[in-house]
Amino acid sequence: MPITTGDANGSVGVPETMIAHMGELEKDLFLKLLKVTEAGAVAAARWIGLGDRRAADDAAVEAMRRVLARFDIDGEIVIGEGERDEAPMLYIGEKVGTGKGPKVDIAVDPLEGTNLAAENQFGAVAVMAMSEAGGLRYAPDIYLDKLIVGPEVVRYEKTSGKWLDIDAPPEYNLGIVAEALHRNVEDLIVVVLDRPRHKELIKELRDVGAKVRLVTDGDLMPGVAAGIRGTNVHVGMGIGAAPEGVLTAAALRTTGGKIIGRFILPAKANRKSEEEIKKESDEFAPRLLDMGITDLDKILYTEDLAPGKDIIFSATGVTESDLFHGVNFFENDGARLRSVVMGSGSGIVRLIDSIYVIDKEVTPIRLR
Repeated sequence: MPITTGDANGSVGVPETMIAHMGELEKDLFLKLLKVTEAGAVAAARWIGLGDRRAADDAAVEAMRRVLARFDIDGEIVIGEGERDEAPMLYIGEKVGTGKGPKVDIAVDPLEGTNLAAENQFGAVAVMAMSEAGGLRYAPDIYLDKLIVGPEVVRYEKTSGKWLDIDAPPEYNLGIVAEALHRNVEDLIVVVLDRPRHKELIKELRDVGAKVRLVTDGDLMPGVAAGIRGTNVHVGMGIGAAPEGVLTAAALRTTGGKIIGRFILPAKANRKSEEEIKKESDEFAPRLLDMGITDLDKILYTEDLAPGKDIIFSATGVTESDLFHGVNFFENDGARLRSVVMGSGSGIVRLIDSIYVIDKEVTPIRLR
């Protein structure tokens, strides 16, 4: 996309040029999507630290669904709380909106990091992505082996001819990332889910000198953070949930980062017995076929997971995270929220700080 810089003589400036590249969804729904994640974040934040992960998640789900119901869209949940029998609301295949507007696909994680919110720990967020119909891939509730990097690495691949390989040892991929970022491998921070299945990966990363940051839950936002400089996250590696991989890809379509992934059954990822793997494979086979997944060994890239041309991504902090602070409440039901909203068509990324005050005579607006 060509970007002009503008001048005193009236040339078109950068913001105007980028706005001109907005897709129709981005034009109409960019900031509306923010309302959904803000509503979910506030509802979940009421349950921070109370130890009830289910209540926090349910509150976020209900709040987000209420806001979505007011939108003039013909929406379908493609990534949600699970199958219809497992989730009363925001389930995969659920129709949302008034039904009067454009057909859209929606991927939602009402509370990424339910345990983190319940225990008031770092990294809980309310997340949603939206695209034109067919723009976000259905992903089953299985795992995705992931390798996530930022745009500098993508650019370096193209100019150097050195390509990341999800099947290669960590040393090989980190070497490429280090060259792209003009750093030593020892200066790279790699985010990995703290799971027994990653014991060998963690050892390999540490053996080559990389700094490993373990997260107990929620690898979605660290993956998004890998696509943005200044977050102190350089690489995301390891096996996490597949639906979160789609949401990560949706954000990376704006930032220019890259995800490489491959579906994998939980039993296989966690090195269960052949009998358990076979049983799980048979169980998931019909659903995988319904979603058009016939080859679990196929390598998937950013555009495979989020192929849409008009994608919006919004996330609002519930607790502190890599990108922003969590929800702060103050007297008389006032609240301060921090969010990020992105649009793939324009490339616009907005970091938004919102203050909500019901009665301004009673509660003053304050920045600190």
